[in-house]
Amino acid sequence: MQSSQSATNAPPREAAVSMPKHVAIIMDGNGRWAQNRGLPRIEGHRRGVNTVRSTTELAARLKLEALTLYCFSSENWKRPQHELDFLMQLLRQYLIEERATLMENNLRLRFIGRVDRLDAGVLEEVERTQELCRDNTGTELVLAVDYGGRDELSRVARSLAQDAVDGRITADAIDEQAITNRLDTDGLAEVDLMIRTGGDMRISNFLLWQLSYAELWFTSKCWPEFEEADFRDALADFGERTRRFGGLEA
Repeated sequence: MQSSQSATNAPPREAAVSMPKHVAIIMDGNGRWAQNRGLPRIEGHRRGVNTVRSTTELAARLKLEALTLYCFSSENWKRPQHELDFLMQLLRQYLIEERATLMENNLRLRFIGRVDRLDAGVLEEVERTQELCRDNTGTELVLAVDYGGRDELSRVARSLAQDAVDGRITADAIDEQAITNRLDTDGLAEVDLMIRTGGDMRISNFLLWQLSYAELWFTSKCWPEFEEADFRDALADFGERTRRFGGLEA
Protein backbone atom coordinates (compact mmCIF):
# COMPACT_ATOMS: atom_id res chain seq x y z
CA MET A 1 0.00 0.00 0.00
CA GLN A 2 1.39 3.35 -0.94
CA SER A 3 0.84 6.49 1.08
CA SER A 4 0.84 9.79 -0.80
CA GLN A 5 0.61 13.40 0.34
CA SER A 6 0.80 16.52 -1.80
CA ALA A 7 3.76 18.68 -0.83
CA THR A 8 3.05 21.99 0.85
CA ASN A 9 3.13 24.88 -1.60
CA ALA A 10 3.83 22.53 -4.50
CA PRO A 11 1.77 23.13 -7.65
CA PRO A 12 -0.81 20.42 -8.31
CA ARG A 13 0.13 17.79 -10.82
CA GLU A 14 -2.21 17.51 -13.76
CA ALA A 15 -4.42 14.43 -13.78
CA ALA A 16 -2.82 11.70 -15.88
CA VAL A 17 -4.06 10.66 -19.28
CA SER A 18 -4.84 7.22 -17.85
CA MET A 19 -7.91 8.08 -15.80
CA PRO A 20 -9.86 5.79 -13.50
CA LYS A 21 -13.46 5.11 -14.42
CA HIS A 22 -14.62 4.65 -10.84
CA VAL A 23 -13.11 6.33 -7.77
CA ALA A 24 -14.16 5.45 -4.22
CA ILE A 25 -13.32 7.60 -1.20
CA ILE A 26 -13.30 6.91 2.54
CA MET A 27 -13.91 10.41 3.88
CA ASP A 28 -12.17 10.01 7.23
CA GLY A 29 -11.00 12.47 9.85
CA ASN A 30 -13.92 14.91 10.17
CA GLY A 31 -14.16 14.57 13.95
CA ARG A 32 -10.41 14.67 14.52
CA TRP A 33 -10.07 17.74 12.30
CA ALA A 34 -12.60 19.55 14.48
CA GLN A 35 -11.17 18.38 17.80
CA ASN A 36 -7.66 19.46 16.80
CA ARG A 37 -9.10 22.96 16.40
CA GLY A 38 -11.03 22.97 19.63
CA LEU A 39 -14.35 22.57 17.82
CA PRO A 40 -17.16 20.06 18.40
CA ARG A 41 -16.87 16.88 16.33
CA ILE A 42 -20.06 17.74 14.50
CA GLU A 43 -18.43 20.87 13.09
CA GLY A 44 -15.98 18.63 11.24
CA HIS A 45 -18.87 16.80 9.58
CA ARG A 46 -20.42 20.12 8.64
CA ARG A 47 -17.18 21.35 7.06
CA GLY A 48 -16.79 18.03 5.27
CA VAL A 49 -19.86 18.78 3.17
CA ASN A 50 -17.90 21.54 1.41
CA THR A 51 -15.26 18.98 0.44
CA VAL A 52 -17.96 16.65 -0.86
CA ARG A 53 -19.20 19.45 -3.09
CA SER A 54 -15.79 20.39 -4.52
CA THR A 55 -14.83 16.74 -5.02
CA THR A 56 -18.02 15.82 -6.85
CA GLU A 57 -17.77 18.92 -9.03
CA LEU A 58 -14.24 17.96 -10.08
CA ALA A 59 -15.31 14.37 -10.76
CA ALA A 60 -18.07 15.72 -13.01
CA ARG A 61 -15.66 18.03 -14.87
CA LEU A 62 -13.25 15.15 -15.41
CA LYS A 63 -16.15 12.96 -16.58
CA LEU A 64 -15.45 10.07 -14.24
CA GLU A 65 -18.04 7.34 -14.69
CA ALA A 66 -18.64 6.98 -10.96
CA LEU A 67 -17.61 8.47 -7.63
CA THR A 68 -18.51 6.49 -4.51
CA LEU A 69 -18.33 8.22 -1.12
CA TYR A 70 -18.37 6.31 2.18
CA CYS A 71 -20.77 8.53 4.09
CA PHE A 72 -21.95 6.34 6.96
CA SER A 73 -20.93 2.79 7.76
CA SER A 74 -23.04 0.10 9.39
CA GLU A 75 -20.59 0.30 12.31
CA ASN A 76 -21.16 4.04 12.77
CA TRP A 77 -24.41 3.30 14.63
CA LYS A 78 -22.14 2.73 17.68
CA ARG A 79 -21.47 6.48 17.93
CA PRO A 80 -23.16 8.73 20.52
CA GLN A 81 -26.84 9.39 19.80
CA HIS A 82 -26.42 13.15 19.52
CA GLU A 83 -23.79 12.67 16.79
CA LEU A 84 -25.99 10.15 14.97
CA ASP A 85 -28.92 12.56 15.07
CA PHE A 86 -26.73 15.31 13.64
CA LEU A 87 -25.38 13.07 10.86
CA MET A 88 -28.88 12.07 9.78
CA GLN A 89 -30.00 15.71 9.78
CA LEU A 90 -26.87 16.67 7.84
CA LEU A 91 -27.62 14.01 5.21
CA ARG A 92 -31.18 15.27 4.87
CA GLN A 93 -29.95 18.86 4.58
CA TYR A 94 -27.35 17.83 1.99
CA LEU A 95 -29.98 16.15 -0.16
CA ILE A 96 -32.10 19.29 -0.13
CA GLU A 97 -29.44 21.97 -0.46
CA GLU A 98 -27.21 20.23 -3.01
CA ARG A 99 -29.93 19.54 -5.58
CA ALA A 100 -28.86 22.56 -7.61
CA THR A 101 -25.23 21.34 -7.61
CA LEU A 102 -26.30 17.86 -8.70
CA MET A 103 -28.35 19.25 -11.56
CA GLU A 104 -25.79 21.84 -12.68
CA ASN A 105 -23.16 19.11 -12.91
CA ASN A 106 -25.44 16.57 -14.61
CA LEU A 107 -24.83 14.10 -11.77
CA ARG A 108 -26.80 10.93 -11.35
CA LEU A 109 -27.42 9.73 -7.80
CA ARG A 110 -27.37 6.25 -6.30
CA PHE A 111 -27.40 5.01 -2.73
CA ILE A 112 -25.88 1.74 -1.56
CA GLY A 113 -26.23 0.06 1.81
CA ARG A 114 -29.23 -0.40 4.09
CA VAL A 115 -30.94 2.83 3.15
CA ASP A 116 -34.24 1.25 4.14
CA ARG A 117 -33.20 1.52 7.80
CA LEU A 118 -32.91 5.32 7.68
CA ASP A 119 -35.36 7.76 9.24
CA ALA A 120 -38.54 8.31 7.20
CA GLY A 121 -37.74 12.01 6.73
CA VAL A 122 -34.32 11.19 5.28
CA LEU A 123 -35.78 8.48 3.05
CA GLU A 124 -38.29 10.95 1.66
CA GLU A 125 -35.51 13.33 0.58
CA VAL A 126 -33.48 10.42 -0.83
CA GLU A 127 -36.38 9.51 -3.11
CA ARG A 128 -37.06 13.11 -4.13
CA THR A 129 -33.44 13.82 -5.00
CA GLN A 130 -32.98 10.57 -6.92
CA GLU A 131 -36.11 11.29 -8.95
CA LEU A 132 -34.86 14.79 -9.73
CA CYS A 133 -31.56 13.38 -11.05
CA ARG A 134 -33.13 10.43 -12.85
CA ASP A 135 -32.53 11.73 -16.39
CA ASN A 136 -29.03 13.10 -15.81
CA THR A 137 -26.31 11.46 -17.89
CA GLY A 138 -23.02 12.47 -16.25
CA THR A 139 -20.96 11.06 -13.41
CA GLU A 140 -22.85 8.72 -11.10
CA LEU A 141 -22.49 9.91 -7.51
CA VAL A 142 -22.84 6.89 -5.23
CA LEU A 143 -23.44 7.54 -1.54
CA ALA A 144 -22.71 4.60 0.76
CA VAL A 145 -25.07 5.05 3.72
CA ASP A 146 -25.53 2.46 6.47
CA TYR A 147 -23.16 0.41 4.34
CA GLY A 148 -20.84 -2.44 5.26
CA GLY A 149 -19.01 -4.72 2.85
CA ARG A 150 -19.61 -7.83 4.94
CA ASP A 151 -23.31 -6.99 5.27
CA GLU A 152 -23.55 -6.52 1.50
CA LEU A 153 -21.93 -9.89 0.79
CA SER A 154 -24.14 -11.57 3.40
CA ARG A 155 -27.23 -10.14 1.70
CA VAL A 156 -26.01 -11.39 -1.67
CA ALA A 157 -25.32 -14.87 -0.25
CA ARG A 158 -28.79 -15.09 1.29
CA SER A 159 -30.40 -13.97 -1.96
CA LEU A 160 -28.54 -16.55 -4.05
CA ALA A 161 -29.15 -19.30 -1.48
CA GLN A 162 -32.88 -18.57 -1.49
CA ASP A 163 -32.99 -18.72 -5.28
CA ALA A 164 -31.19 -22.07 -5.17
CA VAL A 165 -33.62 -23.43 -2.55
CA ASP A 166 -36.57 -22.24 -4.65
CA GLY A 167 -35.15 -23.86 -7.78
CA ARG A 168 -34.60 -20.64 -9.73
CA ILE A 169 -30.86 -21.30 -10.05
CA THR A 170 -28.50 -24.22 -9.54
CA ALA A 171 -25.48 -24.21 -7.24
CA ASP A 172 -23.22 -24.36 -10.29
CA ALA A 173 -24.68 -21.06 -11.49
CA ILE A 174 -23.29 -19.21 -8.47
CA ASP A 175 -20.06 -17.79 -9.84
CA GLU A 176 -18.25 -14.44 -9.64
CA GLN A 177 -20.56 -12.82 -12.16
CA ALA A 178 -23.66 -14.00 -10.31
CA ILE A 179 -22.35 -12.36 -7.14
CA THR A 180 -21.35 -9.17 -8.95
CA ASN A 181 -24.82 -8.89 -10.45
CA ARG A 182 -26.41 -8.82 -7.00
CA LEU A 183 -24.12 -6.31 -5.36
CA ASP A 184 -25.43 -2.84 -4.51
CA THR A 185 -23.03 -1.55 -7.17
CA ASP A 186 -24.46 -3.71 -9.98
CA GLY A 187 -23.99 -1.96 -13.31
CA LEU A 188 -21.10 0.26 -12.18
CA ALA A 189 -17.55 -0.06 -13.43
CA GLU A 190 -15.23 -1.79 -10.98
CA VAL A 191 -13.45 0.53 -8.59
CA ASP A 192 -10.09 1.55 -10.09
CA LEU A 193 -8.89 3.87 -7.33
CA MET A 194 -9.69 4.03 -3.63
CA ILE A 195 -8.69 7.16 -1.69
CA ARG A 196 -8.68 7.39 2.09
CA THR A 197 -8.13 10.60 4.03
CA GLY A 198 -7.32 10.94 7.73
CA GLY A 199 -4.07 8.98 7.94
CA ASP A 200 -5.34 5.43 8.55
CA MET A 201 -4.23 2.80 6.04
CA ARG A 202 -7.06 0.29 5.94
CA ILE A 203 -10.28 -0.21 3.98
CA SER A 204 -12.63 -0.51 6.99
CA ASN A 205 -15.24 -2.89 5.55
CA PHE A 206 -15.70 -0.71 2.46
CA LEU A 207 -16.53 -2.32 -0.90
CA LEU A 208 -14.73 -5.56 -0.04
CA TRP A 209 -15.61 -7.28 -3.32
CA GLN A 210 -15.29 -4.19 -5.50
CA LEU A 211 -11.81 -3.20 -4.25
CA SER A 212 -10.20 -6.51 -5.25
CA TYR A 213 -7.95 -4.88 -7.87
CA ALA A 214 -8.28 -1.21 -6.96
CA GLU A 215 -5.23 1.00 -6.53
CA LEU A 216 -5.06 2.45 -3.01
CA TRP A 217 -4.00 6.00 -2.16
CA PHE A 218 -3.75 7.40 1.36
CA THR A 219 -3.21 10.86 2.78
CA SER A 220 -2.82 12.10 6.35
CA LYS A 221 -4.99 15.10 5.49
CA CYS A 222 -8.40 14.95 7.13
CA TRP A 223 -11.44 15.13 4.89
CA PRO A 224 -12.33 18.80 5.55
CA GLU A 225 -8.86 19.85 4.32
CA PHE A 226 -8.78 17.55 1.25
CA GLU A 227 -8.53 19.88 -1.76
CA GLU A 228 -8.78 19.68 -5.52
CA ALA A 229 -4.98 19.56 -5.71
CA ASP A 230 -4.97 16.44 -3.53
CA PHE A 231 -7.60 14.76 -5.68
CA ARG A 232 -5.59 15.57 -8.79
CA ASP A 233 -2.45 14.19 -7.13
CA ALA A 234 -4.23 10.91 -6.43
CA LEU A 235 -5.45 10.71 -10.03
CA ALA A 236 -1.99 11.52 -11.38
CA ASP A 237 -0.43 8.87 -9.13
CA PHE A 238 -2.97 6.35 -10.41
CA GLY A 239 -1.96 7.15 -13.98
CA GLU A 240 1.68 6.35 -13.19
CA ARG A 241 1.00 2.89 -11.79
CA THR A 242 1.22 -0.36 -13.74
CA ARG A 243 -1.86 -2.54 -13.34
CA ARG A 244 -1.26 -6.19 -14.20
CA PHE A 245 -4.35 -7.84 -12.64
CA GLY A 246 -2.30 -10.92 -11.77
CA GLY A 247 -0.60 -11.17 -15.17
CA LEU A 248 2.74 -9.97 -16.49
CA GLU A 249 3.69 -6.65 -18.05
CA ALA A 250 3.52 -6.62 -21.83
